[in-house]
Amino acid sequence: MLILGMESSCDETAAAVVDSGLVISSVIRSQTEFHLKYGGVVPEIASRAHLEAVDSVVKEAIAQSGLELQKIEAIAVTQGPGLVGALLVALSYAKGLSIASNIKVVGVNHVQAHALSPFLSFSDFRAPDPDFPLVALVVSGGHTSLFLVKSETEFKTIGQTVDDAAGEAFDKCAKLMGLGYPGGPAIDKMARGGDAKAFNITRPMWRKGLNFSFSGLKTRVHDIYHQNSMDNLPDDAQALKDLAASLQEAIVDVLADKLYQAASFYEVKSVVLAGGVAANSRLRQVVIDRLASSGLNVLISDPAWCTDNAAMIAYLGGFQIAKNIGILDLNAEPKPRWPVDQ
Repeated sequence: MLILGMESSCDETAAAVVDSGLVISSVIRSQTEFHLKYGGVVPEIASRAHLEAVDSVVKEAIAQSGLELQKIEAIAVTQGPGLVGALLVALSYAKGLSIASNIKVVGVNHVQAHALSPFLSFSDFRAPDPDFPLVALVVSGGHTSLFLVKSETEFKTIGQTVDDAAGEAFDKCAKLMGLGYPGGPAIDKMARGGDAKAFNITRPMWRKGLNFSFSGLKTRVHDIYHQNSMDNLPDDAQALKDLAASLQEAIVDVLADKLYQAASFYEVKSVVLAGGVAANSRLRQVVIDRLASSGLNVLISDPAWCTDNAAMIAYLGGFQIAKNIGILDLNAEPKPRWPVDQ
């Protein structure tokens, strides 16, 4: 089934055409340059940027697919969770396109879509079929959650952050260290030359259930940074590299350990790592080394699908349409807070 996917939940405007799990085209327009000077996403700026980009992004995705709009069988659009103003842009566009072209539209939970992103096929890469049930860790700037995934459309939350998401902790600490935005890639790059044992950073809620807590890391990094007068150091100072590595290792240890705990408790054979933070090179390495060596089948999103994208929206939308789940009408509204269990 040919599905047109659309995504505008935060700061990426995206559209894609997917045919039964195979990505035919994908266009992602990032807003990083607009939010850079603010050190984070500004909701109103994000909404305006989506408004300016959505039409051209959708048309480009269709053009790249080599198909006419009339060939599209359904539209899948992110309905939530996310920034309400941002969500409204793609949702409104999808409803309008649905009316104009007589194509049905389905609302997708983009966190669920992240969990299925390792199963996207593209060009000459054929993704494996999901081995349900499985445990998925979706970790980003807005989400750090563990799910028991029973099928493409059945999700149960088994763990989540009680405060900051892991990506949010990376962003806040990177800003505090003067590394700029987005913080995750900056920390990842800086940490490669650092000693992860240089500074003692506590692993919050480590080995204590399946929930997460990362809010205390900012205070710890703040204290280390100022106690060692790092604000006067050059950007390539070894101490900054060591702090970045120590922070990253603390976050990675917690994420990898809880993913393993969840897999063991629910006795699954496969685990998924997805979301923006899944692009972190150290996290990918540790999850593979620790979990694969334990006999688990480890599936990690391709870096192209770690951040918000429309290909994963179209992929999940296809399963929902087949089961008649989430078909939208003109009264459909964004769901800025939308638990995957609902």
